[in-house]
Amino acid sequence: MWPWGHLAVAYLLYSLYAHGRFRRAPQAEPALAVLVGSQFADLIDKPLAWWFGILPTGRSLAHSLFFAAALIVAVYAVGIVLERLETATAFVVAHLSHLLADIPPRALLGYPFETEFLVWPLLEQPTFRYGERLFEPPAVVELVVGPFTNPAVFFLFEWLLFGAAIALWYLDGCPGLEYVRGRRPT
Repeated sequence: MWPWGHLAVAYLLYSLYAHGRFRRAPQAEPALAVLVGSQFADLIDKPLAWWFGILPTGRSLAHSLFFAAALIVAVYAVGIVLERLETATAFVVAHLSHLLADIPPRALLGYPFETEFLVWPLLEQPTFRYGERLFEPPAVVELVVGPFTNPAVFFLFEWLLFGAAIALWYLDGCPGLEYVRGRRPT
């Protein structure tokens, strides 16, 4: 998934959470935490793999559920100390949504290829062969998920999600925008 897709998924999920939990739109700091959290895994893994050659792929260390578990503990510890639990939750929701959004749609059809990053370093990349199917999904899953295995359809879907997220962000009052404007040097 591209950066705008990750941001869209994260903001949509966190906004729904905020409306359900607090009965209001996300506030500025949590909205900005969603922005950072939605990109965090790629900001670590891509440079370390592509520029420095330290990691095997752009989806390894920070995309691993093991890393996520440690990160969640650290983020909530900082959130408790700074009395920013809502911001910590926003970051965690965004980070976890990034990992879930990076799972290829075909994984829901029983093809686990390119999901190994979730348990890195236990599984090397790739462990499964392309086209290897581990289970036969119900026909309804195949019907719904099937079109999203086409890269063009998935790319278009990401832009539609991004548009929906921007619309929701606008309806939420553009949280975070006033915070950034207030912090800019004059």
